[in-house]
Amino acid sequence: MQLENYGNGTLHPKIRSNVIKNINGLDIHFLESGEKTENSELIVLLHGFPELSFSWRKILPVLSDNGYHVIAPDQRGFGSTIGSDLSYTSNLADFSQINLTTDIYVLVKKLGYNKVKCIVGHDSGVGPASWSTLIRPDVFTSLITMSGPFTGPPSLIDNSKDDYISETDEMDKDLAELNIPRKHYQSYYRTESANNDIMYCQQGLKSFIRAYYHYKSADWKNNNPFELTSWNSHELSKMPTYYVMNKDQNMAETVNDHMPSDDEISNCRWLTENEIEVYVKEYSKTTFQGGLNWYRSGVDYENIQKLSLFSDFKIDVPSLFISGQKDWGIYQKPGALDKMSSVMSKFKGVQLVENAGHWAQQENPEKVNKLILEFLSEN
Repeated sequence: MQLENYGNGTLHPKIRSNVIKNINGLDIHFLESGEKTENSELIVLLHGFPELSFSWRKILPVLSDNGYHVIAPDQRGFGSTIGSDLSYTSNLADFSQINLTTDIYVLVKKLGYNKVKCIVGHDSGVGPASWSTLIRPDVFTSLITMSGPFTGPPSLIDNSKDDYISETDEMDKDLAELNIPRKHYQSYYRTESANNDIMYCQQGLKSFIRAYYHYKSADWKNNNPFELTSWNSHELSKMPTYYVMNKDQNMAETVNDHMPSDDEISNCRWLTENEIEVYVKEYSKTTFQGGLNWYRSGVDYENIQKLSLFSDFKIDVPSLFISGQKDWGIYQKPGALDKMSSVMSKFKGVQLVENAGHWAQQENPEKVNKLILEFLSEN
């Protein structure tokens, strides 16, 4: 089933918009390019937050031009994929990494594939991409992660549920004691007010999305990331406020302080006004709560205990890490890059993309496509 008029006419003619029903309780919308044939190889592209399948629009046709069948789904809670709980739900098992990974596995099987040539995850999409290769390396045979280093399965929590507090919530206590009180964005995103703060912000949804993308991109000239020495409040406070926020501001207020000028918007070739409208249209339908539930599920006690079953497992398929040179996501968790290389037994290294911040596949798709194709040719 095709979804009509997806993309506001901004999609390459080779990209199709499709929906497959009854996938782990969802009707999954995905973009695809290329065709399934007797010998075709599948590539799966997983977006992050606050993104969509649309975020891969500049990658899909190039990979298919090189002979691959390529899909990019709207993941659970996002975009035109329907069937997930979009409320501030207590059933966080729906958004657990195992369930998110199951969504992708079942989609692949419904498409008629037993193997995936490569799965690529950006930002929060790194989670289900990495878990797919860790749990089912026989199906997902290579991995590319982008922007967020995967640091392996969690250890079993020794504390009882009543005594458990997440690492970021613990850090928030120290951040609040700084001379300029701060808070961690992930702790904020887990609050019940976060979705409404964004959806009903004073500047309006379009301006919020524009400012959010601008502030985390190479277009914001103060994005000059560097490695932090340790996980402490003083070090974390060196990051921009989209990661370590001022305590008295919500995210809409935070990014509005860095709203690009009219000239900057008109000169933004990697995210045009027509393209930004796609994000506005999709999030106007769903709100951000589905995506925000991912942050909540990631620190949920029961979800972590279930994932600890895989503690000390490694990813044994060929893997690569790609990020923008101006992306603070690489360093937001001190030591994560080093740990990532230790949990991936066939790690091919780190590639940093010039002229790109957090949204490398949109900001500099030419280089990202080149790196993906080189990796695929060698693996």
